[in-house]
Amino acid sequence: MSAGKIVLLVFGAIILLISLALIAGGGALVWLDKGHSDSEGFITTNTIHLERGSYAITTKPADIDLESGWFGDGHHIATIKVQGSSEDPSKQIFIGIANEADVQTYLSGVDYDEISEFRVHPFRVDYTNHPGNSAPAAPTTQTFWVVSESGPGTQTLKWQLETGNWVLVLMNADGSAGVDVSGSIGVQAPWIFWVGIGFLVGGIVLLIIGVGLILLGTRRRRTGGEAGAGTEGAGPGVAGGTGGQETYPFHFKGELTEPLSQWLWLVKWLLIIPHLIVLLFLWVAFVVVWIISLFAILITAKYPRSFFDFNVGVLRWTWRVGFYSYQALGTDKYPPFTLEAGGYPADLEVAYPSTLTPGLALVKWWLLAIPHYIIIALFLGTGGRWPGLVWALVFFGAVVLLFTGRYPRGIFDFIMGIDRWTYRVAAYSSLMTDRYPPFRLGD
Repeated sequence: MSAGKIVLLVFGAIILLISLALIAGGGALVWLDKGHSDSEGFITTNTIHLERGSYAITTKPADIDLESGWFGDGHHIATIKVQGSSEDPSKQIFIGIANEADVQTYLSGVDYDEISEFRVHPFRVDYTNHPGNSAPAAPTTQTFWVVSESGPGTQTLKWQLETGNWVLVLMNADGSAGVDVSGSIGVQAPWIFWVGIGFLVGGIVLLIIGVGLILLGTRRRRTGGEAGAGTEGAGPGVAGGTGGQETYPFHFKGELTEPLSQWLWLVKWLLIIPHLIVLLFLWVAFVVVWIISLFAILITAKYPRSFFDFNVGVLRWTWRVGFYSYQALGTDKYPPFTLEAGGYPADLEVAYPSTLTPGLALVKWWLLAIPHYIIIALFLGTGGRWPGLVWALVFFGAVVLLFTGRYPRGIFDFIMGIDRWTYRVAAYSSLMTDRYPPFRLGD
């Protein structure tokens, strides 16, 4: 792979990663604006409960600067809404916002609690207590509040952000100790929706650019004597032959061995436990060998042959167990306990590379493979939130097998394509080849 193609792949993958972040961020902003806004357009938290034995609950000072060029004239950036009510029916609530210096003067010598950390989900509030022996005057008698609300029942305070160092204060209206309130806080910012739309549009544009760069980086140059030997999949010829698809240095085998037992798949999870125990230790060794091989490639441009054969053997063993069990359910023949090739309906081979590009070894396993990782996440699932296409197909094929005694061939072929794609990318990210994996289910 040439240096130019490596650059295209690196920049394509970086741009693709940025695009996905923009799309995710934009989607989150649009969802937040449309899915969590009340009738007035405020994005509001759920009801929260605050209770302290002191005279007041305050927020940490918020230093707001709306006069910089970033915010233009600083008007209507956002409006804050605070709603609250006292849990003690004998007391009225006070909600006020004032300059930090005025609040500190007012609460000097007074026992109050400052919110040091606040989380909405999961809900958590941490306080810093400021001890004191004095009792404050009733907050309703003070004139330094820029905005305030007080009274029985639920009180609603609305305030447009302005430049200053501000503190939100919750108290009993008579200034007595023991603040026990429930309420919510919301923000109204019309620009959130349009920023989200901008992120989505920008992300889609970058996604197209990133995919284009990756396709250019993986495209093969046509040579004079090879008609149709350009990009992956070009030409109708036989794989590896002149004029057809160039063979990827990876051989993947999985032969459906019929007849299959109608019920054995129900207990294969139990039967493979011995293999899973062995594979746990093999994969620990695989990672160690992979790290050592990475440094060997950086220094010598070669993958140590014994290490290469071992890691290919671990992939082979893993595939055999997967083929027997729930990656394919393609055979009832129990997998052998061996790293060696041959003698089983499922097998895997990777052609040993004479040399590898040291610089490419630093980025291909995490950065360049990102597009494939995204696709494989759809194939195999994402940690339980999405079960994965391959598992759904295997389950459907197993149910058909249970009632008819036959495994649907079309489903099996599709599953084999997904598994081939997955293990081909595994070989690439394991540094076993510099050839970028093709985006296809076939060989």
